[in-house]
Amino acid sequence: MTGVPPVIRTPDQRIRVFVSSTLRELAAERAAARAAIERMRLAPVMFELGARPHPPRSLYRAYLDQSDVFVGIYGASYGWVAPGEEVSGLEDEYNLAPRGMPKLVYIKASQTRDERLEQLIGRIRNDDTVAYLSFDTAAQLEEQIAQDLATLFAERFEESQRPPEPDPAASAGSLSARVPVPYTTTIGREDDIDAVRSLLVGGANRTVSLIGPGGVGKSRLAIEIARATEDLFPDGTYFVPLEGVLEPGLLLPTIAYTLGVRDNGEAALEERISRALADRRVLVVLDNFEQIVDAAPVLVRLYTVAPTATFLVTSRIVLRIRGEQVYEVRALPVPPTTGTRERAAASAACVLFVDRARAADPSFALTDENAADVTAICRALEGIPLAIELAAAKARMLTPHGIAQRLGASLPLLTAAVRDLPERHRTMRATIEWSVSLLSPDDRDLFESLGVFATRFTLDAVESLGSGRPWDGRAIDGIAALVDGSLVTQTDVGGRSVYSLLAIVREYALGRLRERGEDGALRMAHADYYTALVHRVAPGLRGSAQAEAVAELGLELPNLRAAIRHLVYTDRLDDAGDFAWSLLIYWWIVGFLAEVRVWMLELLAKEQPITPHTRAVAWFFALWGQMWQNPSEEAVAGLAECVRLFTESGDEDAAAMAVAARATARVQLPDPDLETAEAELQDAFDRLRGLGNGWAEAITEVSLGRLAWLRGGLDDALTHFDHATALAEAGGDLFTLSVAGNQTGRLLLLRGAADAAEEVFRRTLLVSVRLRFEEGVAYGLEGLCGVAALRGDAERAGTLSAAAGTIRHRIGMFDVDAFTVHTALRDRLRTAQPDLLAAGEAHGAQLTPAEAVAYALPAPDRDIAADIVAHW
Repeated sequence: MTGVPPVIRTPDQRIRVFVSSTLRELAAERAAARAAIERMRLAPVMFELGARPHPPRSLYRAYLDQSDVFVGIYGASYGWVAPGEEVSGLEDEYNLAPRGMPKLVYIKASQTRDERLEQLIGRIRNDDTVAYLSFDTAAQLEEQIAQDLATLFAERFEESQRPPEPDPAASAGSLSARVPVPYTTTIGREDDIDAVRSLLVGGANRTVSLIGPGGVGKSRLAIEIARATEDLFPDGTYFVPLEGVLEPGLLLPTIAYTLGVRDNGEAALEERISRALADRRVLVVLDNFEQIVDAAPVLVRLYTVAPTATFLVTSRIVLRIRGEQVYEVRALPVPPTTGTRERAAASAACVLFVDRARAADPSFALTDENAADVTAICRALEGIPLAIELAAAKARMLTPHGIAQRLGASLPLLTAAVRDLPERHRTMRATIEWSVSLLSPDDRDLFESLGVFATRFTLDAVESLGSGRPWDGRAIDGIAALVDGSLVTQTDVGGRSVYSLLAIVREYALGRLRERGEDGALRMAHADYYTALVHRVAPGLRGSAQAEAVAELGLELPNLRAAIRHLVYTDRLDDAGDFAWSLLIYWWIVGFLAEVRVWMLELLAKEQPITPHTRAVAWFFALWGQMWQNPSEEAVAGLAECVRLFTESGDEDAAAMAVAARATARVQLPDPDLETAEAELQDAFDRLRGLGNGWAEAITEVSLGRLAWLRGGLDDALTHFDHATALAEAGGDLFTLSVAGNQTGRLLLLRGAADAAEEVFRRTLLVSVRLRFEEGVAYGLEGLCGVAALRGDAERAGTLSAAAGTIRHRIGMFDVDAFTVHTALRDRLRTAQPDLLAAGEAHGAQLTPAEAVAYALPAPDRDIAADIVAHW
């Protein structure tokens, strides 16, 4: 790094600050550190299992490798030194921090301090790469960290002699950034990557399926292929995890969610995906497809609507569809029976074992003495990567000889017990069972309990399941043991520590729960926790906490999906209906209505007794898409039945919203009755006002404005939009503020009021950015394009139009032509100033969403937007 000036990052590339401290002793100080780091708009990296026995060094290294600054906070405790270890996890983290990384250390005043911590602090004082300071209180620490980080970055800025090089992977507009980043090295797959790349060149193979047993490394190979083929797919790569998707009907909604396509019901989801992928050379990775293989024909339909898209699938079974090219993912090669060190070192399987064993025990090395045992382990595990990793994780406790002996004694018995599985499936399952058998009984029970979670989960969620379980009260220690055993992985999402199990490991855990007859109880406990979370967070969707509620629910989305599935699966159908209805605003904002429809139809198909309210909820969601895509008198009648059922159940609030939906359905009919629709919307509005539902009142006012516009009453429409904006502002409702604001701005453009329209579009653009509402961002850019066109600024109009068009294309947006205003204004300039307009369009087509927002806004608003985008 010597001689290379540091790079000053743009706001969408958040600097990561690794925080090291003991956990419980300094809980208040850790909270203060997080607050200081987030105040600086940086990303805290707080490894909650750090500073403890059995530190998983591979994770420390991964976290430190991805961090930019080290912050150490030391109190009185040195931390426990585990058997066989020389240092505590606290010192381990300090030792592993790269020498070139800036280090800020804070030492809390203490009357007594562990002798070994005093020795560590002495080392720190003599380390010329460390800045350290004493403190007394958590509040004082928070201020000091914030000041020191500001000073550090000011110094780095002064050292910077050139503008930053853009980092596409960190850009808000980079599609390849969606591909997961492996936390460990991929070993022995070079030939596979080259072979699959050759299958993807040219786009002749529409679907390439990586087929192999669980644990063979299909997902990891797909990640590496995605990164190795970025040049073949200039329009990006999307990684779609299907691990928690169990219903074939959810394939399209899940693809849409990953693409950023918002399903608001106004157009068929397949059509919106088609528009999003049209004329774009993209790779879509579909991971863990075997659970929904019945949905494979959907891919064939996508071939037609998205002819330039290519699909890379991982699955345990062949899809058997037209256009599929199968690539068998084999286990890693193992040495011959006689294992010498040289032969072992030439074997990818043995190299993988050594690499993962060294992560568990840095002193581990392949030697003449242990080569035969390492070879025996890899042969017994048939070169299956996950099995090898599970065995290597035991290197902290056992020698290779001890591992080999125990495997030799256990695997034959374990594989014999599962003769109904294919051979390599038996080996993988037996390896998991062997790994789990080494856990304490309490940790084994905890591991099996985790099977009810979706792709990721938090420590709080795990602890909520503990009531009455053997591990109740010691979840954090149990999770630590599972991380050490490579059964659980830990990552950082949105500044929070989250945990996950690989798909095959989760299957095993859930299977064990079923065998014990305990899966139902734990599914219920899981559903209860997330139901409580929804009841806590959902009220914020209607008010000033809307953006925060949307963000929090987004982080929990995999388990929200799992929870509603658990509720339906365990026949808690009324609870499932309440759960879905509580999140109506969330489903609407993020565009998840098609997925909810699948669950509600499944609920109705059970043909079990449900309350009128639950039936109304289920039919409301089922009819939502129909009223937009296939409008009919039957849909209007169905929503009228929802009104009756909601009223019968005493939910006047829901009944009023169903009245508004019925009016909207009436407007979509081939021969719409606009007068009746207006009367119904006004009735719904009056009811909602009387009930104090400000959110629904405001969104109904927007519907009244759109209806007035369709009927030619532009003054009335503007009055409705202004009123909706006032209601949304009063309630802190960002979603309706964005929708109403963009409608107001369009009417102002029609009237030629450029200055007033500009003010409205700037405000709504900022609101949409805050809500992460990409449709609103596109509308705001288009509105400001119209403003520029009114003023005759062709280049700016072209830039904003093309930037909005890129977003519109990517997320498959549709619009009612009557409400599209900027295009006519822009196209007038195509004749008057064609060269300037074309130059602007060429510029705008290259902008990321973050860059487009920065271009669109003046300096004060630009700074606010950049601050918000930094947290996307």
